Amino acid sequence: MPRTAVKDNQRLALRLKPEDKSLIMRAVELEQTDMTSFILRTVLQQAQAVIDDHERLKLSKRDSVLVMNLLDNPPPANAKLRKAARALPERS
Repeated sequence: MPRTAVKDNQRLALRLKPEDKSLIMRAVELEQTDMTSFILRTVLQQAQAVIDDHERLKLSKRDSVLVMNLLDNPPPANAKLRKAARALPERS
């Protein structure tokens, strides 16, 4: 029978193959830390890397130069851009 979720529970349960747990335990011992700290440190670093990968735009050197040049020297506003700007609400 499945357990119901507890809203204030800060636990995370993992099912591991025995060889995976042994590998983690070996690393924990070598780092002289506890399993929770080791897993949290490792998983949080990886989670941050995944988020950074998806939230940051990566440009080539050529594209970076192009963007910087466009920021320094923007093209003149065309009619469509001027119309869109006029449609914006006034700032107070």
